Amino acid sequence: MKRCNVECYSCVAEEECEEACTGSAARHRPEALSALAESTRFTRHEIKLMYRGFKQECPTGVVDEEAFKNIFSQFFPLGDASSYAHFVFKTIKHKQSGKINFEEFLDILSRVARGSIQEKLSWVFALYDVDGDGRISRAEMLSVVRAIYELMGRAAAPPVHAAAPEDHVDRIFHLIDTNADGVVTPDELARWCSRDPALLSSLDTLDTVL
Repeated sequence: MKRCNVECYSCVAEEECEEACTGSAARHRPEALSALAESTRFTRHEIKLMYRGFKQECPTGVVDEEAFKNIFSQFFPLGDASSYAHFVFKTIKHKQSGKINFEEFLDILSRVARGSIQEKLSWVFALYDVDGDGRISRAEMLSVVRAIYELMGRAAAPPVHAAAPEDHVDRIFHLIDTNADGVVTPDELARWCSRDPALLSSLDTLDTVL
């Protein structure tokens, strides 16, 4: 097989080179490795490894929500990951196609896993702002918290009871909603997190949740 002379992270395996560089397969062709290494906080080696895994699960180079849920469920076999995967997918998906390509996946992972505190908070806010109106209602927070409890499933300790998500939201929503107007704004979320060093530290582990 003739090796391509173009530096592209698609060429992570000998058998992929011809397909990636001739465009013979009907799939999304991602940006060059060097460009992604410059635009994200990942090394070239890390990008190659992540692309291998992404392409194995998504041979066409893009993933829709159902496929994303299937992938997500593999990481949380003891619970039901479908609802939480839906909310995560919403923060990444391309608005026009409703699908995710590798560049979009890598960009959000870079910002959430290795970005600034502000970048991580922005993603958390987008996760809970289900309807995208720039505010988080109690109902929206409850829907995401329920999804997180479902995600943990039998791995939760202590075991989760049915009212646990609502109890959790009842304990914290009024603390975040400082002006008591029934919604949480980005500034209110940031102020609440800044008052608790443990919460700020927990943002460093978002890559394990995403």
